This record gives sequence, structure tokens and C-alpha cells, in this order.
Amino acid sequence: MKIIETINLSKVYTHDFIDVEHGRLKFNFFRRTVALEKLNLEVREGEIFGLLGPNGAGKSTTIKILMGLIFPTGGSARIMEKPLGDKTVKAQIGFLPENPFFYDYLKGEEFLDYYGQLYGMPKALRRKRIPELFELVGLPDHAPNLPLKGYSKGMLQRIGLAQALLNDPKLVVLDEPQSGLDPLGRKEIRDIILRLKETGKTVFFSSHILSDAELICDRVAIVNRGRLVAMGELSHLLSPKIKEYEVVVSGLSRESLNQLEQHARKYIDRERDVLMIFDKEDDVKEVLRRVVAENATLVSLTPRKETLEEYFIREVARTNPSPSNP
Repeated sequence: MKIIETINLSKVYTHDFIDVEHGRLKFNFFRRTVALEKLNLEVREGEIFGLLGPNGAGKSTTIKILMGLIFPTGGSARIMEKPLGDKTVKAQIGFLPENPFFYDYLKGEEFLDYYGQLYGMPKALRRKRIPELFELVGLPDHAPNLPLKGYSKGMLQRIGLAQALLNDPKLVVLDEPQSGLDPLGRKEIRDIILRLKETGKTVFFSSHILSDAELICDRVAIVNRGRLVAMGELSHLLSPKIKEYEVVVSGLSRESLNQLEQHARKYIDRERDVLMIFDKEDDVKEVLRRVVAENATLVSLTPRKETLEEYFIREVARTNPSPSNP
């Protein structure tokens, strides 16, 4: 089942400009900004799908259209194989925007209880569900009775995520869910997203934190300047070829190190060991031969393949116009 499908989805913003010269109206003109241009996406049931792109690429515009906050100027979209705006579908969606605004003086428990009433959840169900969500998103014990104005950025992100999960949705849509979080907070959000998948939910999220997306996504789409650059499984997008080898050794003779340094692309002599990066497998084999011959220590050997960040930078650069040819 296709949970999300967009067909030539487009959004153009028109800005009205008035040019005034010496206090008098000179002329009036319109400026068009293309936010999305014929975007075609397909998100499958039960997968974690990442919508990636630089700032201004069209990620939030896409999500706002899907959530019914703005309307497209061209193309169409379907959620759970029904047109946008279907009330039965909306009841099965959980949504966290990029910059949510919450009423400062509601306590955490009051906030979730209020949203539960908006969902039409019975009181008994709200009392059972809300404590479970506080635990799921990792909020501290004092959070339920703390007004939201006392929440940190990370706590607000977590209470927003709890709100998005309150109705036990089939589809969870998150716009930059890890924005503003420290490394520990980002890991906790990753773990939550993975748990959601384990329960059969579909997670569709936008992000510019590529290392996190690479860890959890089944498939990704990269957008730039409103256009789809690439889409697919990471195993298909990223090159399987090993691009470099990182080797850390200790105990090798100075003569061996001097000879190996001549073939290394990067060579760092540290206090207790030496780090070298090679492009060729034969050079790595020579390191291993010398380690065995001199009874030295191989601390680590790490083959490195192309990362999502490297692929992303290459593809975005390829689709950006050169300065001399805008």
C-alpha cells in the first residue's frame, strides 16, 4: 500500500512588489518563487522515509501541503490512497511541525489531555495513554506537572512528539524532529522512530542531519530547489565500492613508517600510534605484512564506503547552477 503519493506536485508563491521612485508610484510587478516543481514521491506502508535537502529545498512546503496547511498550485497528492483532506485519513495521522508553538502556561499533562480531547479520546483512555507517552519520549518525572514555559528546547520537542503519537496514528509525519537536540536527544528520537516502525507505523520525516537519516531510513528522497534529485534505498543510492582504508598501527619501526607514509593519502603520527589513510588495497596489505613481520600491533582497520552526506553533497552540487550560468 502507498501511504503517501505525490504526482507532479508543485507550489509557486507569488509576491506583489511596488516600486516607488521619489515618492511616486513607478510600476507594479509580480515575482514568482518556485517552492516545488513537479515532485513525485512514493512512501510505502511500514517504512521509515527521509525527505532530505538543504534549507529552502521544499521539504517543509511538501509536508505543509500533505497536512493541508497550504494548497498546491499544480499536481496532486494522496495519503493512504485517498485525496488530501479526507477526514478518515486525518484521524490516522500524527504530525509534529518544525517550529511548534505551545501555550506556555499549560502543564505537560494538561497539554496532552487537551489534545486528547480534540481527538475525541475518552477520559479513561487519555489517563492511560498520557503517562505511557511521557515515558516513551523520555521526558523527566517532573515534566507532567511543569508548565511548558519551563520546558527546554529538547523537552518541547519531546512533548510535541508525544502529541503527534497521542492518537496512535498509522502515519507519523515529522518536520525536522531532531532540530535543536543534543547528540543524546537525537539518539533518543532515532530510537523512538525505530520503535514506531517495529509497531507497524509508517514514519515520514524531513531532516538535514544526514548521519541520523542514514542510520534509520529504509528509503530517502533528496530534493533541491523544489525538484527531486534522487530517491531510493540507501543500498542502491550509495556506491558499494570502498573509497578508502583507515589503518591505525603501533610498534612499527621508523623505517617502515617512513616508507608507508610515502603511499598514504593522510598520515598522522600520534603519541601512542600512527593513523594512515590509503586509497589502494595493496598498500593496506603491505601494512599488514610489516605488522606481522615486526610483531607490531594493528589497532584498527576500517574500510570506508561512500556516506549519505558525501552522496548528498555531490548530488546537490550537481543540480545547483554554476555562478557563471545561473
